[in-house]
Amino acid sequence: MAMAMDLRLSSTLACLVLLFAIGNAAEELAASFVFGDSLVDAGNNNYLSTLSRANIRPNGIDFKASGGNPTGRYTNGRTIGDIIGEELGQPNYSIPFLAPNSTGEAIRYGVNYASGGGGILNATGRIFVNRLGLDVQVDYFNITRKQFDQLLGAAKAKDYMMKKSIFSITIGANDFLNNYLLPVLSIGARISQTPDSFIDDMINHLRDQLTRLYQMDARKFVLGNVGPIGCIPYQKTINQLAENQCVDLANKLAIQYNGRLKDLLASLSENLPGATFVEANVYALVMELITNYDKYGFTTATRACCGNGGQFAGIIPCGPTSSMCTDRSKHVFWDPYHPSEAANVIVAKQLIDGDEKYISPMNLRQLRDL
Repeated sequence: MAMAMDLRLSSTLACLVLLFAIGNAAEELAASFVFGDSLVDAGNNNYLSTLSRANIRPNGIDFKASGGNPTGRYTNGRTIGDIIGEELGQPNYSIPFLAPNSTGEAIRYGVNYASGGGGILNATGRIFVNRLGLDVQVDYFNITRKQFDQLLGAAKAKDYMMKKSIFSITIGANDFLNNYLLPVLSIGARISQTPDSFIDDMINHLRDQLTRLYQMDARKFVLGNVGPIGCIPYQKTINQLAENQCVDLANKLAIQYNGRLKDLLASLSENLPGATFVEANVYALVMELITNYDKYGFTTATRACCGNGGQFAGIIPCGPTSSMCTDRSKHVFWDPYHPSEAANVIVAKQLIDGDEKYISPMNLRQLRDL
C-alpha cells in the first residue's frame, strides 16, 4: 500500500516537474537577432578598422558580464537589446557576428549584427571609414541562416526562426546625424535632395531589407523608430542651445520618418503572410525621460556623464581622458549620443510589458509568446 502511494506520489511529482519545464520553456526566448547601430552594437566594430569604437575605458564600466571591462557597447552597461533578451529569458547575450567565436552552438541564442555608425542607407556613416550598414547586416544574417540549417537541420531551423526567434531592428538615427544633417559635408546633399525624398529612400531601402529577412524565415519583428535626436547632448552642444531646448530640424525629421515607418509596417503586415511587425515608439519613450527626468530618479537629461567639450560635455566621445560623472545612474545620457544603462533599463521594460502608447500592436512579451 505504501509502495503504491509512493509510486503515485513519484508519478505526480514527475508530472509537475514536466509541466513546470514546459511552462518555463514557453516563457523563454530561444534566440534574438539584433540589427542596428551603436544603440545596440555589442562589439562588432571591435573587428573593423573604424573611427567609431567603444572598446575603450570607461565604456562598459558597469557591464557585469565583463567585470566592468569595455566590450564595444556604447554605454556604461547593458544595451536595450541586452536587457530585453535577459528579461525575456534568452539564456545568453546575442553574440557579435564578427566575433571569432560566432560559430556552432554559440549562435543558437541569437546573433548581433549591429554596428556603430551604421544606417539604413549605404552612404550613412562614411565619415567613420568602416561600419556595417543594414544591407551588409542582412547579408551576414544570410550566412547565419545557412549555419542554422547545418546546426539544427532544415525543418527545425525554419521552425526555430519562425516561432522561437525575435528580429529587432534599431536603426535610422545615423541616416540623419551622420548623413543628411552632417555638418559641412551634407550641405550639397540637402540642396539636391528634399527631406521627403531622403526619407523615401530610407523607407524603400528598409522595406527591401525587411522583405529579405522575411524570405529567410523571420516572422517576429520589432522596429524601433528614431528617437528625439535633436535633444542629445551632442546636438545641444554644437548648436549652443539652452538646457531646455532641442534642435528643431533634427526632431522634425525624426517625426516625419517615424510616421512613414508606421505606414511601412502596416503595409508589410498586410503583404507578408504570417509576419508580425511591432513598432517600438522610442521617440516618445526617450522624450518622456528627457522631459520628466526627475520623476525617474535622474538629476540631468542634458549633460553627458562621460565626455568633454561645451556646456553639456557633448563634443568629444567617451574615452580614457574624458571627465566622468560620479553617479552614472543619475544621468539619462552616458555620452554625447547614447543613453546610460539606467535609461536603457526604463526603456526596455516599457517595451517588454508596456501598453500601446510605447509599443504596438503588442508588447515584446506578447510577441515572444505569439
